Amino acid sequence: MNEAFAAVCELADEASYAQRTLARASTERKNAVLLDIADALVTNAGMIEAANDVDMHEAEDSGMSQGLLDRLRFDAGRIGATADGVRGVAALPDPVGEMVRGRNLPNGMRLNQVRVPIGVIGMIYEARPNVTVDVVSLCIKSGNAVLLRGGHAARHTNEATLAVIGQVLADHGFDSALVAGVDRYGRDGATSMMMARGHIDLLVPRGGAGLIRAVVDNSKVPVIETGAGNVHIYVDSTADLDKALPIIINAKTQRVGVCNAAEKLLVHSDVAEDFLPVVANALTEHGVRLHVDEASLDIITHAGIDDLDIVPATEEDWATEYLDYEIGIRVVDSMDDAIAHIAEYSTGHTEAIISEDYSRIEEFTARVDSAVVMVNASTRFTDGGMFGLGAELGISTQKMHARGPMGLEELTTTKWIGYGTGQVRP
Repeated sequence: MNEAFAAVCELADEASYAQRTLARASTERKNAVLLDIADALVTNAGMIEAANDVDMHEAEDSGMSQGLLDRLRFDAGRIGATADGVRGVAALPDPVGEMVRGRNLPNGMRLNQVRVPIGVIGMIYEARPNVTVDVVSLCIKSGNAVLLRGGHAARHTNEATLAVIGQVLADHGFDSALVAGVDRYGRDGATSMMMARGHIDLLVPRGGAGLIRAVVDNSKVPVIETGAGNVHIYVDSTADLDKALPIIINAKTQRVGVCNAAEKLLVHSDVAEDFLPVVANALTEHGVRLHVDEASLDIITHAGIDDLDIVPATEEDWATEYLDYEIGIRVVDSMDDAIAHIAEYSTGHTEAIISEDYSRIEEFTARVDSAVVMVNASTRFTDGGMFGLGAELGISTQKMHARGPMGLEELTTTKWIGYGTGQVRP
C-alpha cells in the first residue's frame, strides 16, 4: 500500500504539473487534440478490440453476468460510437473562461466570476471501457488532468486505449502524464487515490452501489457521488398504454447493465388488470424475470399467460439494482402510493411517469426528488450524450453543484477576479 500510495501521488503530481499547460491552451488546440483522438481510436479499433477480447474471455470464464459483460464489451461498433462522442465534445462550447456573473462595486472595482478547470480529477470505475474515453475527452476540453482506475476486468482494453490517447497528446506537444491509469496497482491503486488528498482535487466513483459506497465512506479526497440506479417507471391511471409498453421495454431491455435501465415498474390499480398481462408477456419475450407483488401475481395468473419467468417479490427486491434481465413489479392504488414507494427505495437517479394528465405530471415532477424525472419517455435518455453534453463523467445523485449527467461545466470550478484602479479597503 505504501508503495502504491507513493506511486499514485507521484502520478497525480506529474498530472498536476502537465495540467498547467492544458489549462492555458486555446479552445482550438484542445479541439484539435480531441478530433485526432477520435480518429486514432477508429484507426486503432482492431488493436483495442483485440485487447477487449482478452478481457471478455477472462470475464466470461470468471462467471460475469450478461449485463456486466455487455457493459464490458468494446467492439469496433462501440469504439466508433465512442469516437463520435469525442467529436461531439469537441463541438461543444468551451466552459473555461466563461463569465458566470459580474458586478461593479460602488467604489468602482469590477468583479468577475469565471469558470476555471478543477485540476486533477480521479476516476474510479468498473468494467466500462467507453468511460475511459468519455472521461478523457471531457477532462481535456475542460482543461483537467485525470487519473483513471478502470478495474481489473477491463485492464487490457484500458491499457490499449490509453496508449492511443497518450500518443496523440504527445503528438500535439502535451505531456502524456495528463492522462494516466493506475490499474497496475490493483485495489491498492484505488485506495491510494482515495487517500491522495492534496494530490488529487476531486474523486468520482462510477459503478455499482458497493464501489460507490466504499469511495464515499473512505475517501479523504472530495467526492462527487454518482448513482446506483434503482430506477422506477410509474404507469398512471391516465396513461396511454400503447405508448407505455414500448417505453418500458426500451427502458428495461435496450441495455440492462447500465444505471439508467428501469429496475422497477409501478402500475396504478385502475389500469393494472388490462396492462399487466400485456407488459408481463412482452418483458418475458425479452428474457426478463419478473419479481412481482401479490396483487400483480393475482392479475397475471388469472390472465392465464403461460411460460412467464415470474417469482414473488421480496422486500429486498424493492431496493435492488439488478443490472440484469430482471425487474420488480408492484400495483399501487394511487400516485401518492407510487411517490411514497419511490421515496423509500429510489437511489435518486431517474424516475419516469407515463400519464396523459398534465396536473398529475406536474405533481409527480415536483414531488419526486431524483436527479432526473422523465415524462412519457424512456429512462435510457438519462445520459450525457443524449442530453447534448457530448459525453458524461457519470450521473451525479448528490445535491451539490453537480446533479444528473456531469458534462463540461460540472468539471469546472470558479474563481473571482477583481479589477481595481488603486482602491484600498477603508
